This record gives sequence, structure tokens and C-alpha cells, in this order.
Amino acid sequence: MDSKDLEKGIVQLIKKAETELPKDVITALEKAYKVEIGIAKTQIGAILENIKLAKKTGRPMCQDTGIQTFFVEVGVDFPEISKLKRIITGGVKKATKDIPIRPNTVDPFTGVNHKDNTGDNVPYITWDFTDGSDVTITALPKGGGSENMSKLGMLKPGVGIEGVKNFVVEEMIKAAGQPCPPTIVGIGIGGGADLSLKLGKKALLRPVGVRNNDKNIAKIEEELIKRINASGIGPMGLGGKITVLDVHIEKAHRHPASLPVGLAVQCWADRRAKMIIHKNGSWEVK
Repeated sequence: MDSKDLEKGIVQLIKKAETELPKDVITALEKAYKVEIGIAKTQIGAILENIKLAKKTGRPMCQDTGIQTFFVEVGVDFPEISKLKRIITGGVKKATKDIPIRPNTVDPFTGVNHKDNTGDNVPYITWDFTDGSDVTITALPKGGGSENMSKLGMLKPGVGIEGVKNFVVEEMIKAAGQPCPPTIVGIGIGGGADLSLKLGKKALLRPVGVRNNDKNIAKIEEELIKRINASGIGPMGLGGKITVLDVHIEKAHRHPASLPVGLAVQCWADRRAKMIIHKNGSWEVK
């Protein structure tokens, strides 16, 4: 298996995520453009034009190219599992120079920037294992403005799901225009503090417009979309009808004494791309 060739695949994966917004997001933004008026419509129009230019020129759609974040599903029969982390890290270093993307990783104590988007515990990789021999890598470049709006709520179980919904709406209203709306909101409910936040970020991988398989949870997602949009915050916080494009919820069983809620916010640039690596070392970026 050619590690250098796979690193080139990682570069292509990152470039696609940084320069080509998924169709589901573009469709949602186009719908928002149709319903907005005035300055809100102008803002969405500028976003859509920016998306077209990024794809046409092959340049990142935002100057904040984010922390390189990956969700990796590994087929247990894939023969080179031990090489994957090194390949992803090498690809990130190469992508920083070749695309190029802004070097965003700094040491929290010294402020030193390695200038290659790597460092202690980054790139940030979440691993999972599945049947088969293929590896699926999903890139989710995470910008700082939206990441700063992440919240952890360790709620009292007695507040129930109504308390969860109120927490989410209140935090999104507090966030206002800071995460560059219209946003996509990922919510993790249950588990522990760390798991709820991870589930919130994982929820962002679901395409815009796709509801949770659980009908009751799907109804809550729809309710939250309406409640947050009723705030009138609007595109870029300048007022309007569309503050969120979608809300996605994932859950885990929890301890009886705690009700963790992890809130992960993604800006309008809901950057996602996927790469499949096959057992024989061939790969494709989608």
C-alpha cells in the first residue's frame, strides 16, 4: 500500500471540503435566499456567490480554514490499520502547503505555531470500527468562530427534554451572529460530558434536511429549527427569517443523576467531504 499516494488522497479530501460545499447545504442556502428580503437576502446572495467562486478557483471558501477534524470508520479487515493515523497527519501537512490552507494550530501554553496544522492531539480524529475491509474518512474542517459557540450543559435530569430544548434555544440566541449564521446545530444528548459534545459534533455530519430516524427526535429537531429561526437573528446576525439551516440530534444513554447536553455549532460553511480507501490501496474522494 502506497502511503504517499494515500497522503495525496487526504490532500484532495481536504481541498474538496475547503473549496466545495455539499449540495445539500447549497440547496438549503438557495431556499433561504428565496424567503429572505432586504439585507438578509443580500447576505445570502453574497454567500452563494462566494461558494461559486471558491469552487471555480479552487480556493478555500473562508479564510478560517479551521482545525482539521476527521471521523474515521475502519473496516476490521483493512490490512494497514496501523498506518492510517500517520497517513492522515502527513496528508494534513502536505495540504497546508499545497492547497494552501491557513496554519491554525498553536500551542496553548507557548503560542508556538508549527505552521503545518498538526500538533499535540491534532489533527483531531474520532475512530470507529465496522465490518468489511474499506476505510471511510470524513473531513470536517472546524472554524474557530462557530467552535467558540460550543456549549456543554450538565442539566439536572428533572428538567427533562423540555429543559434540553430551552437550553439549546437560549444558547443559540446568546450566540446571535457570532457563529456566522445561518448555522447548522449539532446536539448530543446523554452519555457523559465528553460524549455529549462528541455526539454533537458527529451530528453535524448528517446532510442538511435529513431527520433523525427516531420520529420523536425528528419532531424535536423540527421544533428547534422553528424556535431558533423565530428569534429573528438572521443571516450574519443582521436580522431575518433564517438563523439555522438545520438542527441534528444524536443521543446516548445517560447516568440517572445527570443529563449532559453537548452543543456543536457549524457556520454557513458546513464543510464536509468523504474519502473511501479500499483494501487494495485504491481510493476515491466524494
